Amino acid sequence: MRHAPLTLLLALHLLSCTHTPAQPDAPPAPASPPAAVVAQPPASPPAPTVPPRSWADEILYFVVVDRFADGEPATNVAVDTAAQGAFHGGDLKGLRQQLDELSSLGVTALWITPVVKNIDSFVTGAGFPDWGYHGYWADDFHKLDPRFGTEEDLRALVDEAHRRGIRVLLDVVYNHPGYNSRYLTNPQTKAWLRSEDRGTCGQDDLTSCVSGLPDFKTELPEVAKYLLDAQLDWAKRSGVDGFRLDTVKHVDHPFWKEHRRRLREEVRKDFFLLGEVWGGDADVLDPWFAGDEMDAGFDFGFQGNSIAFVLGRGRTIAFDKYLKSRAKVRPGYLLAHFLSSHDVPGALHQLEGDVKRFRLAAVLQLTSSGIPTIYYGEEVARPGGDWPANRSDMPWGARDIKPGAGKPRDEDLRKLYQKLTSIRRAHPALSRGTHQGLSTDGDLYVFLRHDAESGDAVMVAINRGQQPAKVSLPWPAPWGATVAEDLLNGGRLEGPTLELAVEPLGARILGRIHTQKP
Repeated sequence: MRHAPLTLLLALHLLSCTHTPAQPDAPPAPASPPAAVVAQPPASPPAPTVPPRSWADEILYFVVVDRFADGEPATNVAVDTAAQGAFHGGDLKGLRQQLDELSSLGVTALWITPVVKNIDSFVTGAGFPDWGYHGYWADDFHKLDPRFGTEEDLRALVDEAHRRGIRVLLDVVYNHPGYNSRYLTNPQTKAWLRSEDRGTCGQDDLTSCVSGLPDFKTELPEVAKYLLDAQLDWAKRSGVDGFRLDTVKHVDHPFWKEHRRRLREEVRKDFFLLGEVWGGDADVLDPWFAGDEMDAGFDFGFQGNSIAFVLGRGRTIAFDKYLKSRAKVRPGYLLAHFLSSHDVPGALHQLEGDVKRFRLAAVLQLTSSGIPTIYYGEEVARPGGDWPANRSDMPWGARDIKPGAGKPRDEDLRKLYQKLTSIRRAHPALSRGTHQGLSTDGDLYVFLRHDAESGDAVMVAINRGQQPAKVSLPWPAPWGATVAEDLLNGGRLEGPTLELAVEPLGARILGRIHTQKP
């Protein structure tokens, strides 16, 4: 039930992340060698840490820093909000100033795009001038890009997020630097890379040059050490809670094992690693879980399966089988699931702007196991689109927050997200429970999530059809009662059997009513 063949998905990923092989209009000026690893001054005392909480219970929010909020106009360089490939001015200070937007939404973890110094020039392989606003075209792994702010801004963001109970994941890239970066031109480091202009790129995952980007020879000890020293240093100095790992399958397993070992020894034992293995699912990700190289990985099948289901494609029982299959992930490891991202066309775009069906997809995402990942702005119906429109500015409506000031927001959709995050956080069955399909015929889909440890059980009903739907079911045994509360819409149901009615393109989330002891 995937929405596109894997080969098409891969093509979209390579286009949206790095575009086609391209060269700057002019190569950058000769650069000094990359900064050596030097002792750093002791970090300032950390802010209060996030209380212990399982990552299985987190709700992750993903932000492309440049597109979210501009808090320091003085750092803007080559900003042009009318140009789809230019910097738009978002920065770490702006994101920190809008953390209440995240906490009021109910998210508990934040993932931000890379913040290291990116190449200064643009490339034209996409058909228009395209800069490294997204952070994935590094030019110096030891410096923070001044367009995003300072190291103090990064630390302040992490500290303020922690004060709100929000963990922070920093996106890091080990596979490649940017086009024509100083690493490719500097005599001390150019032998570290495979590149197309030298004809040294391979054809396999480990030696290919993804979209023509120079490929680090991470199998060489000196290259691995340099990259690990640089990124671990950011972990130590910023206080982040984990890394989101880019292009995992393009770096070999020995590197990732050493990466894990050093993080646990030098940073902290519970430092979290969420990896992107393109096309990943429980089976594809298992080699990295089997070697304990990361804690979680993205389930790329969730978006396509969910969109297909709410559009009425395929049988309900087939979608139920897919959701049930997600539990096959190796014990102790997690899947993360998204409806939209910076690398694929967003769900609302694929649904042709149908907000009613998108609401159903959001209900499915926030009631499924794993780490739900909300892509910035989709909670207020940011149109998104195919690349590069999927990286448009965060809509702020009437609020004077650049670069997205004046862009319309759907506040009713945001209220739905607030309800869903509140329900998920109150019910461990939704994040950790088992999955059981109760009604899988026609357009009405009903399933039960049950967490034996806490005794919590929640029933979810989705009607993807254009007509009202009804079903009569026995009361779930874990409830031990013949009465339930509609957690999403309000009201209660009771009687000898559970008579469940769901409006067209509607959803209900039912939970047991807890009576207080006298």
